[in-house]
Amino acid sequence: MEFGFLLGDQPLSVPPEEHLDLLLRNVEAGQRAGFTHFTIGQHFLYSDYRWLQPIPVLARLAAEIDDDVRIGTTVLVGPLAHPVQLAEDLATLDIITGGKLIVGLGTGYLEREYAAFDKPYKKRYSMLEEMIELMTALWTQERVTFEGRYWQVDDMPTHVHPVQRPRPPIWLGAMKEVGVRRAARHGDVWTITPQQTIDQVADLVDIYVAERRALNLPLHRFPLRRELQVADSYDEALHDFAAVARGKYVSYASQGMGLLDQERVEREFLENVADHVLLGTGEQVREQITAIAQRLPVGPLLIRPHWPGMDAQQSARYLERVGREVVAPLKDLQSVGFD
Repeated sequence: MEFGFLLGDQPLSVPPEEHLDLLLRNVEAGQRAGFTHFTIGQHFLYSDYRWLQPIPVLARLAAEIDDDVRIGTTVLVGPLAHPVQLAEDLATLDIITGGKLIVGLGTGYLEREYAAFDKPYKKRYSMLEEMIELMTALWTQERVTFEGRYWQVDDMPTHVHPVQRPRPPIWLGAMKEVGVRRAARHGDVWTITPQQTIDQVADLVDIYVAERRALNLPLHRFPLRRELQVADSYDEALHDFAAVARGKYVSYASQGMGLLDQERVEREFLENVADHVLLGTGEQVREQITAIAQRLPVGPLLIRPHWPGMDAQQSARYLERVGREVVAPLKDLQSVGFD
């Protein structure tokens, strides 16, 4: 089993140079702890927290990563970009990383971001599908003619192609059945979000697999997002997780993230999150991950090493412990295949 983590946001009170330094130090500590995937999400005009933009951050990180490490976006808000610029930016990033880029795409969930870019929020899903088709053409063809509903290219040359052929892997984010079916049709994998129980995930995996097989498309293991907290006991892990994560979950819910109920998050945080967070001693967490791997074809497992308010030393201690008690002992764990 491979492990990775998300490089996250910071409160606006943290100076931006400290924010970048924290991300770099997290990657350094993560590599020492055995993590092999580093990803970053995207928001625009966000409230309360700062999201550094992924493509320049990942270009900076490319100089820091080991040969066995991959970096990626989880996820870019695809429809807010023009496919030609995004395709060339990502192809350039794939060149900079030496072919280690993963392209995670989604539609986001904030209508105000679409309003700021003068993009139709209600058409975001069809826009995402079309932009993937156009970007794939731009990455794989010498000249492109494209007549779409939203974008057109009339017999134009392409000049920036990715190192990975035919293109970097595309991970598509989704939370519900319709999005999972879209991921099956238009991407390489569905990135499993952390807000669902394993039972819910299992049902969606079945839907994804059936859709891929109907289209005669190859199957790949699913990147699994999960929050993870290790402590000397389960109760201590639950307490520690609440201490660092409650505020961020309340923020997510207040800004309209699906699958989170703001009132319940504020009133019953632990009851609302405990069934989809990996919690306990190192042994308990290893058992939880092993049980998932025996049920679902997953990997890598992506966690969050840092919550707003934690400093670099706290993140490093967290990563060292997770590396020692979870990552290293499970390095030979293989998840189930596809029946």
